[in-house]
Amino acid sequence: MSASKIQVEARLWLAQRLSAFVLALGVIIHLVTIVYAVRGGLSASEVVDRVGGNLGWSLFYGIFVVAVAVHAPIGLRAILNEMTSLTSRRVDLLCFIAATFLVVTGLRTVLAFHHLRVG
Repeated sequence: MSASKIQVEARLWLAQRLSAFVLALGVIIHLVTIVYAVRGGLSASEVVDRVGGNLGWSLFYGIFVVAVAVHAPIGLRAILNEMTSLTSRRVDLLCFIAATFLVVTGLRTVLAFHHLRVG
């Protein structure tokens, strides 16, 4: 394995670990917030009304989406490299497409939720 390929693999390893940290923290915040809201008696529409349009929550979920778009394709890349006979270029292309799909659809959803108001 060439030195440049080793550097790429090391950077991908680091990116996946950092994104895993962001995702773990994000999931904890998300779940704690849901439990707090439900125990407080808020309905889904009340939650949307309070959170929709809130820049802080939109940034939080935007960061979460980006972390997913980094983390998942790197894992998919490892699986495809191990379990298929695809060339590494094809695997990388498929993972790039997956990352792009996740970013575009995820951020569109966050943006739509940011502009959403129920009441």
